[in-house]
Amino acid sequence: MEPKWLDWAKQLQSIAQAGLTYSKDVYDLERFELIRTISTEIMAHHTEVDQTAITDLFANETGYATPKVDIRAVILRENKLLMVKENTDDSWALPGGWADIGLTPSEVAVKEVKEESGFDVKAIRLLGVLDKKCYPHPPSPYHTYKLFIQCEIVGGQAMEGIETSAVEFFSENELPALSLSRNTESQIEMAFKKARNSENPVHLD
Repeated sequence: MEPKWLDWAKQLQSIAQAGLTYSKDVYDLERFELIRTISTEIMAHHTEVDQTAITDLFANETGYATPKVDIRAVILRENKLLMVKENTDDSWALPGGWADIGLTPSEVAVKEVKEESGFDVKAIRLLGVLDKKCYPHPPSPYHTYKLFIQCEIVGGQAMEGIETSAVEFFSENELPALSLSRNTESQIEMAFKKARNSENPVHLD
């Protein structure tokens, strides 16, 4: 579970964002700006991120605050899992990224796999819908839902992308260093388990 201070900061940010969107009274707007400032101070105090950067990040969000959606593709070949090496932290993750406006979850999974690994795939089924706060990810300013979608390779070949430097398949007992902001060991274990058995129900939360 994520630390309590992070939960508080996110809740304050959500309150401030909604207040700044819907309030008309100038004094209320000032109070909501103060709440937003407090939330950024909490995050800056507990992380190494500059408060100005955190404020800029929050300032990009308007309207009623809702969770972001991260989509990860789960692809098994010969009982090994497809993973890509991320340029940002030199660690490994399931292909995927933020959901795109205008695309279905399946379309996002297919697009991300092609861009990050070179493979053409088709989406088969949903394996899990997870709340990021329930897993040991590094602190993040966003409340995020993670969708794990099983896919099947139909063409293409392994090829690094703009954001990735390597593409490989790994067995469950020989996992590489994971990009923990994107996936955790327990999530990878879940992916193996669900993908191997088509009768397994969707993993929720």
